[in-house]
Amino acid sequence: MDPISQWIAGWKIPIGRWGRQFFDFLTTNFAWFFDSLARGLSAVLDGLTGLLLSLPAIAVVALIAALAYVLQRSWKLALGVAVGLLFIINQGLWKETVETLVLVVAAATVSMALGVPIGIWAAHNERVYRFLQPILDLMQTLPTFVYLIPVLILFGLGVAPGLIVTIIFAMPAPIRLTWLGITSVPKPMLEAGEAFGATKRQLLWKVELPSALPTIMAGLTQCIMLSLSMVVIAALIGANGLGKPVVRALNSVNIPLGLEAGLAIVVLAIILDRMARIGQGGVK
Repeated sequence: MDPISQWIAGWKIPIGRWGRQFFDFLTTNFAWFFDSLARGLSAVLDGLTGLLLSLPAIAVVALIAALAYVLQRSWKLALGVAVGLLFIINQGLWKETVETLVLVVAAATVSMALGVPIGIWAAHNERVYRFLQPILDLMQTLPTFVYLIPVLILFGLGVAPGLIVTIIFAMPAPIRLTWLGITSVPKPMLEAGEAFGATKRQLLWKVELPSALPTIMAGLTQCIMLSLSMVVIAALIGANGLGKPVVRALNSVNIPLGLEAGLAIVVLAIILDRMARIGQGGVK
């Protein structure tokens, strides 16, 4: 190392030490909060998973296929969903698939519930968007494994940390696409609504949201896919689901197990993607 580089490195900014002090402060003073939150989330997720697993697998497959038909009005999609889930049962990965499904649906629901209102707020307030933009850029460029470190420190191992890290990872997508959808509403539509005396709330619910719905639903699709990818990685911090057999396959170089779990993830991703395409033209 040249002298100038040595001099610069000698004045290293102690970011690591500051970070450790910050997390030590949080765990020392707010451990009760993080532990309570983790226990509550774990109880809810374990309860939902136990409920689904207590039902016959064929019954759950039939219910999901029926839901796919109701959402998209496509018997081909319903048949494809049933065949895909039956394939997962055939591979002996039904329990892991249910655990992953519960995590993904819970994470996507919370991410959308938080992300859509934030996106609407940002679309109506330029200062809010300017504040959020660098944060969203950072969240979408951070490596996925970096998210695991603070969540592991604060919440420990288990299914609840997996849910929390998945929500954080997936949330930028609905925020950005909701903002894009609202800001892309044609001005003549807004002017027409104002000309008829619509209030801001009426403009939002009757003009902006219906016009932006396809973009917002694209955000839901992305949110589901991001949640599914992070749920697999979250197996490293104790999250249940299809990530566990993937991790076991990597550790033991178990090619058959890796292929089976990988195909199950692909099937689940396709099913969720097709079912979530509400307001985007559906599936023919």
